[in-house]
Amino acid sequence: MLGSLAASAATGGVTRYVRFSYQGRTAHAVQEGEDLHVIQGDLFGNHKVTSTKRKLGEVKLLHPVSPPKVLAVGLNYKSHIGSRTAPSQPEIFYKPITCLQNPGDAIRIPPEAKNVHYEGELVVVIGKAMSRVSKEEAKAGIFGVTCGNDVSERDWQNGPRKDLQWWRAKGADTFGPLGPAIARGLDYGKLLLQTRLNGNVVQKQVTSDLLFDCPTIVSYVSHFVSLTPGDVIFTGTPGSTKKMSPGDVVEVDIEGIGVLRNTVA
Repeated sequence: MLGSLAASAATGGVTRYVRFSYQGRTAHAVQEGEDLHVIQGDLFGNHKVTSTKRKLGEVKLLHPVSPPKVLAVGLNYKSHIGSRTAPSQPEIFYKPITCLQNPGDAIRIPPEAKNVHYEGELVVVIGKAMSRVSKEEAKAGIFGVTCGNDVSERDWQNGPRKDLQWWRAKGADTFGPLGPAIARGLDYGKLLLQTRLNGNVVQKQVTSDLLFDCPTIVSYVSHFVSLTPGDVIFTGTPGSTKKMSPGDVVEVDIEGIGVLRNTVA
């Protein structure tokens, strides 16, 4: 059953799942340091940890889930809103699944883009089908959490010639780095989130400062859009953001999960 054998590989009650490619094949695994214990079966259903092991250094890490859909929340930290009025409900938007990028791979700035910013975020991974669920049911339906970077082109989002929707401002190819692992069993309600640009901390906040916490977001979304296993929801970014340039390195570091690192090209 889900998590039964994987639990034996957990440390401190937390299990970390990764997705990787090795010799042309893709698989999920439970990560213990540099060791990856390969999983057989459905990550969100019946699965078991096999005797097959790989080393982290010999595989290519991929974004840890292939979601049916990607949603995101805007304006979810007071430090990001500033003087603007706080929303009365979670402000939700879509990112296309084609925006996702692997840990370690480059965020590619389109030649037409002039003002591309990082947005370090906690990302919720949905573990079961949910429709019109309560906060308590939503909490039980969250499989785990990972790190994300909601890359955003500010001119396309808010400039004088902004688009009707954020389809390219937040959805251009590679504008959704995700990973490196899904942490399951982690108390995601109070984690330190830090974003670094070229080694300098540019965002720092605890997730307890979210205006709408993870179960509230999941419950709200489920009342209008049915959620399915593997769906992901970016929960919002704190503080201010700045422009990235080719050659930069951006890291999203969330306590208990790991570091999502990408170069900019």
